[in-house]
Amino acid sequence: MYLCGLQKLSMVDYPGKLAATVFAGGCDLRCPFCHNALLVTRLAESPALPEKEVLDFLSRRKGLLDGVVLSGGEPLLQPDAADFLARVRDLGFAVKLDTNGCRPAVLADILDRGLVDYVAMDIKNSLKKYPETVGVPGFDTAPVEESVRLLTGSAVDHEFRTTVVRELHTAEDLASIGRWLPGDSRYYLQQFVDSGNLIGSGFHGYEPEGMEALRQSVLPLLPRTQLRGVY
Repeated sequence: MYLCGLQKLSMVDYPGKLAATVFAGGCDLRCPFCHNALLVTRLAESPALPEKEVLDFLSRRKGLLDGVVLSGGEPLLQPDAADFLARVRDLGFAVKLDTNGCRPAVLADILDRGLVDYVAMDIKNSLKKYPETVGVPGFDTAPVEESVRLLTGSAVDHEFRTTVVRELHTAEDLASIGRWLPGDSRYYLQQFVDSGNLIGSGFHGYEPEGMEALRQSVLPLLPRTQLRGVY
């Protein structure tokens, strides 16, 4: 695994659990509002973290942590992502995966092998606005749509989430997402915050009142829609 970071304790990355978050380097998207350019376009500034070092740390935290999150970047780009998840599971941890949904075949294998307990999948925007939002002209949404089908047809607990950017997301965009996802989906709208380490520039978050108005526009379609990280 090409690992570039380890957050040793998080109380927010894995719902209801104390977790460590492991960050894989590299991504196949170029979302201009991405808050972690170091893991996407500036990998040379993020030295690799030996997998053994991460697993040794986790082994010492058995009984102290509930779970482990594999995030990125996009972790499913790594050819040995499933093997890494299996090693983490063998240590006795609950496992959460963060993914952009662009690698449905890998996701299907992980789901079939029972290697994860929870999956959080990013929904970048309405299908029509995906290319613009992910920074990839001509982007094919078919793999993302397949990943949605895999998750909603799986018994694995999961959520969908959209980081909402004022310049990219409108109420109609979110309503379009609401018409796309199954009506019983657990869906989170996350407030965009400029980390100072973006791939692009000139992006802003909605104010809390605006976030709530957007949530209200989605609720008739996805009644389980909630806000996250709104200040």
